[in-house]
Amino acid sequence: MDTPETPQLIPGLPENAYRPLKPGEKYEPLITAEHGVPEATTRSTVLGLGMTVLFSAAAAYIALKLGQGIETAIPIAILAVGCSALLGATGRRPSTMLENLQVATLGATAGIVVGGSVFVMPAIFILGLEGRSGFSQIFLVPFLGAVLGVLFLIPFRRYFVAEMHGKLPFPEATATTEILVTGEKGGKAAGVLLGSMGLGFVLDYLAAGFEAWRDTFSTALVPAFSAATNRLKAIFALNTSAAVMGLGYIIGVRYAAIICAGSFLSYWVLVPLVAHIGAQVPGGLFPGMPPVSGLDAEGVFGSYVRLIGIGGIFAAGLISIAKMSPVIVQALRTVLKELMRLKAGAGGGALPRTDRDVPMATVAVLTGVVALAILIYFRAVVLTGVPGAGGKSLIALALTLLISFLFAAVSAWAVAMISITPVSGMTLTTLIVSAVILARLGLSGGQGMLATLLIGGVVCTALSMTGSMVTLMKIGYWLGGTPRRIQLSLIGGAALASLTVTAVMILFASTQGYVASPAHPNPLPAPQANAMAAVARSMMASGEAPWFLYGLGAVIAAVVEMTGISGLAFALGMYLPMDLNTPLLVGAIVAWSVKRSAAGDAGLEKARGDRGTLVASGLIAGGALAGVFKGVMDAVQDRMHVALVPHLGNTGWGGNWLGLIVFVALGVGVFIDARRARAT
Repeated sequence: MDTPETPQLIPGLPENAYRPLKPGEKYEPLITAEHGVPEATTRSTVLGLGMTVLFSAAAAYIALKLGQGIETAIPIAILAVGCSALLGATGRRPSTMLENLQVATLGATAGIVVGGSVFVMPAIFILGLEGRSGFSQIFLVPFLGAVLGVLFLIPFRRYFVAEMHGKLPFPEATATTEILVTGEKGGKAAGVLLGSMGLGFVLDYLAAGFEAWRDTFSTALVPAFSAATNRLKAIFALNTSAAVMGLGYIIGVRYAAIICAGSFLSYWVLVPLVAHIGAQVPGGLFPGMPPVSGLDAEGVFGSYVRLIGIGGIFAAGLISIAKMSPVIVQALRTVLKELMRLKAGAGGGALPRTDRDVPMATVAVLTGVVALAILIYFRAVVLTGVPGAGGKSLIALALTLLISFLFAAVSAWAVAMISITPVSGMTLTTLIVSAVILARLGLSGGQGMLATLLIGGVVCTALSMTGSMVTLMKIGYWLGGTPRRIQLSLIGGAALASLTVTAVMILFASTQGYVASPAHPNPLPAPQANAMAAVARSMMASGEAPWFLYGLGAVIAAVVEMTGISGLAFALGMYLPMDLNTPLLVGAIVAWSVKRSAAGDAGLEKARGDRGTLVASGLIAGGALAGVFKGVMDAVQDRMHVALVPHLGNTGWGGNWLGLIVFVALGVGVFIDARRARAT
């Protein structure tokens, strides 16, 4: 049982927390294995589950409306630290850092399940397949996928968090860790964090909630660029979010530049090229696709060029799997070695608390149980009445397990590197592969589309889980959390998050809908789910797919990889809209400028870099809170049919430039503030 006393803690993370270790050097976490610190307590569990319900509902609404998931660990960590401070002010025991980590872990399942479920499952309603499924069936897909993701990443935990220590930046994990540590330390650092968090919240909500300026600067609104916009279909776009700038600051110049390079290729080469060729063709360039002549630059990107990015992600993912094959083999050997050791009667008590995972024997058993549950689900629900349903269910299960396992490491790597994982792109790839194989087995129409979507739903949630879980594992590694507690908390939180998200999806399906109709004239866009539905329909109904575009993306990613550049980061840039990529580069340039300003003084460079990281972490947190708050306010206003937040509507030419000015001023402010730090 955990003791209630909190030991004397080191005031901050060790000096080697963020850099590669020297030969023979070992990283010691902030709370060492010998300390008995309260971790998974009644307090942390109740608060964490409450956060799970609240943030699941808010994040689901944002994903259905904007097509973007939100990371919930950062704002929940801040709320946990705030609750701890409130408890201390009332004379009760403040929560420990590890209790706050547990709260963030449970609450993080909201973003995990939303990213896996809301991107896929509404496609069931879009395609009119809701009569073939119900609440319990839709709930099982994200829950089983989340559990599968936890189990598949456990063998890779030590590789990502320990063996690659200091070699992967872990931007989101860094931000969350800074929040938890400074919340424990208090004092000046906490003030800096809270100040930048407040600034990030105000700026992002002024843009997104009040529409005081455009949250995305675009040259499409600048008359001087009308020729490029209308004739060449070439635009420049930059999201003015403080949160995205903070994320870029932590990512660094190299990977932000690679991502932007992919985006520039898409928007400045491929979009104009497709627009020029499409103007000569009366219909769509490929069967079932819209005519290019009626599309603007964003339309060409979304309908054509983004598909090239999907092909790039698919190829880069396969290359990453091949490059990581030694790690995968090592993980499999670890699993088998552990099973043999347990079979021989060896105990597991030799490992320190901070290195104890869920035992590999338990992982193997749980994986078997989940696989059996998925098999029964496919056989009894999805393929019931289909000739040869048993064999087809086994093939569907094999596809689910194989793709989830292979892409688990890719998803974790993407989050560890840039805090963004191309879940939707990899899920679209999964849908394509699954649809091709299932169609060869004779499945088509509604049953084929449903089977394809459910495989995609399980895989999507599994990949979303592995991406977020590696962040939490790294936070635990830095702070001294128990890996097993984090892993079990993720499974428990996923059950509640899946219930909440499923209820929200079904609620909006009946009230607002996801497709325009007389009953639902203003449906929620659900852009990711509509993309999934389009892939399933093209493969299972029309039998047409843009293979040329997928193949072109695969070739580009392979060529980029041959030059020694990360093909996955480049393809991710090709796939994501430009406005999400360019602010990353701006934030990274600010970070580079801060370090250069130290003029080679290592101590001063570290001091300024640490302060800049603290400010960037606060901006990420504040922006994330603003996004959640906007989601809650939008949901309340829609349900109550009342306007609680006035819209200034400054989204035209003036708001376009004002947003850019505010963004540039913020970057300059971060640079000036970081330079105030002094070497200790």
